[in-house]
Amino acid sequence: MKPKPIYVELDIRAKPAELWEHTQSPKLHEQWDLRFSEIHYLPRLTDSEKQPFLYGTRIGFGLKIKGKGEAYSTMDPQASEQMSVLSFTSEQPISLIRRGGGYWKYKNDGDKITFITLFDYRTRFGWAGRLLDRFIFRPMFGYATAWSFDRLRIWLEEQVPPSVIAERALIHYVSVMIMVLLWLYEGIVPKLLFPQAGELFLLQQLGWFEGRELLMVHLIGIGEMALALITIFFHRKKKIYMAQIVMLLTLTLPALFYNPQLLMSPFNPMTLAIPMIGLCLAARWSTRYLPQASRCKRQSN
Repeated sequence: MKPKPIYVELDIRAKPAELWEHTQSPKLHEQWDLRFSEIHYLPRLTDSEKQPFLYGTRIGFGLKIKGKGEAYSTMDPQASEQMSVLSFTSEQPISLIRRGGGYWKYKNDGDKITFITLFDYRTRFGWAGRLLDRFIFRPMFGYATAWSFDRLRIWLEEQVPPSVIAERALIHYVSVMIMVLLWLYEGIVPKLLFPQAGELFLLQQLGWFEGRELLMVHLIGIGEMALALITIFFHRKKKIYMAQIVMLLTLTLPALFYNPQLLMSPFNPMTLAIPMIGLCLAARWSTRYLPQASRCKRQSN
C-alpha cells in the first residue's frame, strides 16, 4: 500500500506578509526549517515565473544531501488564500529521496493564518528504500516538518529567534535524557541488582522498616524506574520536575540526618542529588518556547 503524503497544518498568529516573507525568503526559511540547512535561489533563465533553487541538508558525520528544485508562488494581498507550489529532486546516490513535490497554502482567517503543507516523494533503493521510508524516514520527516512549523510559530508570535529556540530545546532534551538514564541506573543497579552494596545498609540505619528493608529497597528501585518512564512521556510538564526534586530530597536528607558521616565520602548522596536537582531545574526552565510537533494537525480532512 502506498504511504500517505506528509501533511502538516498549524494556525499562526501573524500578519500575512510577515509569514509569507519568513517562508519564501531563503535566508529566513533555512533558519527555522529542520529539513534544510541551505537554500539558494538561482537566476531565472527564462521569463517563466518558476524560481529554480538549490538546497542542502546536513545528515551528520560530515555528510550533506544536495538537490535542486523549482518553486512557483504569487502573493496577492487582497486574496484570502495564497499558495506556493514546488518540485524537488536529488541526484546524489546516498539520497533516499529521488524526486518529489508539494505545496504550501496560506489561509487568512482574520487574527490568524492557517499554514498548511502537503508533499510526497519517490524513493531510491527499491523495496529496501520503501521499507526504510515507510517505517523510519517518513515518520521522522513528518515529525521534523511539524516541529519546524511550531518553531516558526514561536518565532513569529513570541519573537524568539530560531537559534535561541534550538539552544533551549537542546538543553531540555539533553537534561531529560541524562535524568532518565540516572533514574534508571539508580533504580536497577544499586537497588535491584546490588542492594547489599550500600542501599540496604542506609535503610537499615533509618530503622523505619524493621525486617522489611530489602523489600523497601526493591520498591524504591521500581519507583525510580517508573519515574524515568513518566519523565519521558511528560517531559513538557513543569510539575514533574518539582516532584522529582521533592523525591530527591526525600531520599537524601533522611540518610544524611541519621548518618552524617556519609558526607565525608567522596561519592555520597549529595554528589548525586545536587546535579540531578540542577538537571530538573534546567529541564523545567527550558520547557518554555519548546516546539511541539503534536500541536500541528497531521491529517487532511
